[in-house]
Amino acid sequence: MAKDNKTNAMRKLDSMKISYREHYYTDTDAVNGNEIAQVLGENPEQVFKTLVTEGKSGAHYVFLVPVCRELDLKKAAAIAGEKSVSMLKSKELLPLTGYIHGGCSPIGMKKFFPTTVHISALDFDTIFFSGGRIGFQIEMTLADLKKVIPFSLGDITTD
Repeated sequence: MAKDNKTNAMRKLDSMKISYREHYYTDTDAVNGNEIAQVLGENPEQVFKTLVTEGKSGAHYVFLVPVCRELDLKKAAAIAGEKSVSMLKSKELLPLTGYIHGGCSPIGMKKFFPTTVHISALDFDTIFFSGGRIGFQIEMTLADLKKVIPFSLGDITTD
């Protein structure tokens, strides 16, 4: 891929010499995570969406959950040490993270936010998540992701 087509997330991984695989999907009407997993031919439990939340304190938190599951806001708040958390409004995502809704990667945000990955990620050799632009996915191991961003693991879904 040409360097100018790389996303912030990919440039960060390249600069740190961290191994990952790029996956692209184009010419598709896929808009949600389940549809994207299907287009990629991957298990929806292995494809993670990046969700940005705001705590009652005003602090922000990032959660990675399988695309076929929903974030449990009460569990997320408990892990974040907050009274409550709510999903960040789409219009607030770009100014805060540098990414748009549907293309938000946990890597390469304008600033780092405490991040939790759903515990089920341990079930897979690699996980998929947004590469930082709609149509771009990154596949990598949790061990390599840990080299880029610190994160905790937790049970953060409704099921």
